[in-house]
This record gives sequence, C-alpha cells and structure tokens, in this order.
Amino acid sequence: MKSFFYVGAGLMFPFLMTAAGALVVFFIKIREDGRLWRLFLGFAAGIMMAASIWSLLLPSIDAAGSGRLPAWFPAAGGVVLGGAFLQGVDWLMAYTGILGSAKTERQKDALLILAVTVHNIPEGMAVGLAFAMYMQAAGDASLLAAAAALSMGIGIQNFPEGAAVALPLYQERQGRGRAFLWGAASGAVEPAAGLLAFAFAGAVRTVQPWMLAFAAGAMLYVVVQELIPRAAKEGQGMGTAGFLAGFLLMMVLDVALG
Repeated sequence: MKSFFYVGAGLMFPFLMTAAGALVVFFIKIREDGRLWRLFLGFAAGIMMAASIWSLLLPSIDAAGSGRLPAWFPAAGGVVLGGAFLQGVDWLMAYTGILGSAKTERQKDALLILAVTVHNIPEGMAVGLAFAMYMQAAGDASLLAAAAALSMGIGIQNFPEGAAVALPLYQERQGRGRAFLWGAASGAVEPAAGLLAFAFAGAVRTVQPWMLAFAAGAMLYVVVQELIPRAAKEGQGMGTAGFLAGFLLMMVLDVALG
C-alpha cells in the first residue's frame, strides 16, 4: 500500500509544481507600456528553447543509443514530426477560423499552450517508467530514490514552465484566474501520461525517444514562429533579456537536476 502512495505522489508532484508556477500571475502587475509583456514572452521562449535541448533532445538521443537505428535518427525524425504537427495545427486553426479569421493573439497563445502540453507528456511518461521499474524490482529502495529524484527534478523544472504559459496569457488580458488555469492545465497531462507509462512500461519505452523529440520539435516551432518575433517587437531589448534569463534558468535547472 505504501508503494502505491509513493507512485501516486511521484506522478502528481510535477503537475503540482506546474500549477505552483502558474500562481505567479497573482503576484504580477501589468505594465501598460508592454515592456514587461515582451520580457515575459522572451522568458517563455528561453525556457522552452533550453527545455527542448536538455529536457527532450539530449534524453531522446541517450534513450535511442541502445537501439538499432543511429542515435540521432529518432531525435531528428521526431523534431520534424513535431514541427510539422504544430504547423498543421497552426494552419488548421487559421483555415477553419476556430479562433478567428486571421491569426489572432488567441491563436498564438493556443499554440503556446499546446506546445508546452505536448512537452509534458514524455516527461510524465519518464516518471511513470521510473516508478514502474521500482515496482517491478519488488520495492528496491535505490530505485525508489532514483524515481523520486526524477520526479522532483522534473517538478522543479516545471515551476518556471507553468509561469512561462500563464504570464504571457495574463499580459494578453486573459485575467489572472484564466491565465492560472491554463498554466496549470498545461501540466495536467503529466500524471495521466505517467500513469499510462506505469501501466504499459514495456511498450512505452520503445517509442520514448521519438516522443521526446516530437515534443522538442513542437516547442521549437512555437519559439521561432511565435514567441521570439513577439518578444523582439520594436527592438527594445526587453525580449532578448527575458530570453537569456529564461534560457539560463532552465539550462541550470536541467543540468543541476539532470
């Protein structure tokens, strides 16, 4: 019984940290001149760029190292598929007018939420696989410690990611409550994905390199297509400063907690 409690707590912790990061919208005031908005957009772009490299692409290459294909192949293929997927979603929203007849700010925000949500799926699966190994080893304490460390590491990384989703939405006048809910919702897939991986550990492990890279491709698409152009608007340097701050923060967290 205690083992299942550990599994449940480990699967939920990354989501709770995402929600905690989204809470920062309740402590930030909007600046009417837009400079703070560009700072937050750059911050989100930097976080997503660093997460694409250290949280997704490098683990994808490592996970594919023991396979029959070259280690770089799932990473490269997954990035192409992830970018193509977001391009297709982008085109579909514009073509069907789901969020407006033109490419509105709401559509851009929807792509941001989707990209971060997609990125959280393989992270949740990684936690689920770690706890599945712990259970299969009849409660090995060392495997429990490793799984708990992975859950805590991903959870701490998720704190700025929750903020990276919620803050741009708040700057778009979405309201504190709605921005928080969308930021928290982007992490809600993690415990679901973790539970799925826990139940079907063998099957999930074989496709994990592709899923990690797919998420990286989706995030890179949003960073280049949407966030950086919006953050660099009018060339005031605030977006660049935010990008560097977000990139360095996420890089340090990923490497230190790796």
